[in-house]
Amino acid sequence: MPIASDLLRAGRSEELWQMCCGFLDLNISQFMEIQERLLLKQLELLNKCQLGRKLLRGKTPQTLDEFRHSVPLTTYKDYCPELMEKQEDVLPGKPVLWARSSGRSGDYNCKWLPLTQDYIDCLSVLLYGIGMLSCARYKGDVSRIPRDAKLLYSVAPKPYISGTFADVLRMQTPLEYLPSSEESEKMTFEERISLGFQQALDKGLDYFFGLSMVLVKVGDKLIENSGKIDIKPYIKRPRALYRLAKGLVKSKLARRPLMPKDVWDVKGIIGSGIDSWVYKDKIVDFWGKEPLDLYSSTEGGVIATQAWDYDGMTFIPNLNLLEFIPEEEQLKNLMDGSYQPKTLLLDELRAGETYEIVITSFHGGALVRYRIGDIIKITYLKNETLGISIPQMSFERRSDGIIDLAVIRLTEKTLWQILEESGIKYQDWVAYKVPGVQVLDLYIEPKEDYKDKKEELEALIYDRIMRSYETLVEDMYDFRVKIHFLENGFFSNYSMQKQKEGADLAHIKPPHINPRGEILQRLLGDTEETIVISKPDKIKDKTITAQEPKEEKISL
Repeated sequence: MPIASDLLRAGRSEELWQMCCGFLDLNISQFMEIQERLLLKQLELLNKCQLGRKLLRGKTPQTLDEFRHSVPLTTYKDYCPELMEKQEDVLPGKPVLWARSSGRSGDYNCKWLPLTQDYIDCLSVLLYGIGMLSCARYKGDVSRIPRDAKLLYSVAPKPYISGTFADVLRMQTPLEYLPSSEESEKMTFEERISLGFQQALDKGLDYFFGLSMVLVKVGDKLIENSGKIDIKPYIKRPRALYRLAKGLVKSKLARRPLMPKDVWDVKGIIGSGIDSWVYKDKIVDFWGKEPLDLYSSTEGGVIATQAWDYDGMTFIPNLNLLEFIPEEEQLKNLMDGSYQPKTLLLDELRAGETYEIVITSFHGGALVRYRIGDIIKITYLKNETLGISIPQMSFERRSDGIIDLAVIRLTEKTLWQILEESGIKYQDWVAYKVPGVQVLDLYIEPKEDYKDKKEELEALIYDRIMRSYETLVEDMYDFRVKIHFLENGFFSNYSMQKQKEGADLAHIKPPHINPRGEILQRLLGDTEETIVISKPDKIKDKTITAQEPKEEKISL
């Protein structure tokens, strides 16, 4: 099979699109046929290996239905010690790479997952296709794909999955990472980003893949320094000088501060995680390009991606078998840990419902009916605009990422939206609820001093929560809000410490909802004055304003 970049250079556009993005043309029956065919191949491998026999519990299912009804669901503990000790001889396929993830649950320092050559081959094609989708304007559009792409290296290095993605993509196209992967492995995250953008001034920038907050911070920094950029250091760097000068002229003509879109013409932006949604509007404003959202994980690789309309995400058929636990089944399992939740397949889902996702690895992978711990929502059963016949999804939250206040159930997404819409300037936040107590503890590291606006801040957050549930009877609400202000630098210090410990970029920040163990101890040990309110009077829709902080960690 030819690689993607060869097809691009040869002008074989239709063949390239079909190879990398053809899954978007599948109907639901075709999707399910691929799922079952690859599962049956995987079952043959599982039946022949030690780990497979352990996970199948002696069963030998011959069909998809038999597999779902006879094999129990699993979590990472079911793969220990085999995966933690990298016991390759017990696996269904020989791994050529091992990817690692930080143990989000706190039960493991990390989680190791094996990747076979067949898996990596499929993954590389898919990753190139995602790059195509990030710069396409319509179906089959390959006109903006650069032949020799320059991509900012803003991800964690191998063996973390984000760095593994970056490495695997090279199988399909030559790439120049800024900075190089060899340089990046010797640097901190902040050093990588700073050097990467300095190099991008000389060489240009085609793609960005990584944390959305990086793009926002760079935009903020350019705007902050727009009127005081010293061009003298760039005199000996003609390409950087030209790029900056052209950008300054563009911004002057537009009568606004300098923005990244004035300096770089980025072809594609690919984000992953819930923060992509939070920063979407700012990224469009700063960079002139909408970010393509991606649902991925160490365990499942790429599970779903947006297309060129940047709306719902379409599921990927050929990396994992996809099963879905309905919300009512999750609740039964929560009440009774011994209860085995029933699952649905993709062709059985309903629009508007939320599900916990379950995966089984294809291509010799190790995972069998594995609970990732993520909750997704089916937004539509089809994308009528683009002619995509596969159900569309959005990422909602982690399965344990919810604060239950009787009739009010606050997710990370809900709280983040409340904070963003309020206009409060903050570095980061964490929310926590003591079991059995109807109190929302909200830990915020503010960018500026809010001492004179504490009561307004509390009332504003409470009011936003109430509006989110305005269809309910107000008398049913019986909870309090506690706000804890964290000292300046709390989150940056925490991130620096996690990086020193070798954590993946996805895990260098505390979880926003219900942190545990060491994280909670740090929060409780660093809180200052606490303000408590309960059912305040409704306030007018106000936006709290404050000056931006003087210091930023990402520099140009």
